[in-house]
Amino acid sequence: MALVYSTQGGRVCPQCRQAQADCRCKALAASAVLGDGKVRVRRETAGRKGKGVTVVLGLPMTAAELTDAAKKLKAACGTGGTVKDGTIEIQGDHLDKVMAWLTQAGFAPKKAGG
Repeated sequence: MALVYSTQGGRVCPQCRQAQADCRCKALAASAVLGDGKVRVRRETAGRKGKGVTVVLGLPMTAAELTDAAKKLKAACGTGGTVKDGTIEIQGDHLDKVMAWLTQAGFAPKKAGG
């Protein structure tokens, strides 16, 4: 059972057990690098009602940088997309465009998943 309130400090963060006013968990999570540095690009269709997406994994960026990179990738491909769990998902089959953009941005992407 997690401590959520203390009579001395009020509400308590469940991760670090510090008072909410002193909690640094969100700041640490925002500055954490999400990817492992091995940039991989693959196509996926499973669980998307037959619609394909191009998924970019392993970018060594923070959450804010990943969102910015996703915005630039979506503009380069002329389509929509999202950032989920440290990965970028671009709607449609844009493997070649994404690989070219990542190479131009200074990464060494590899095709993954056959």
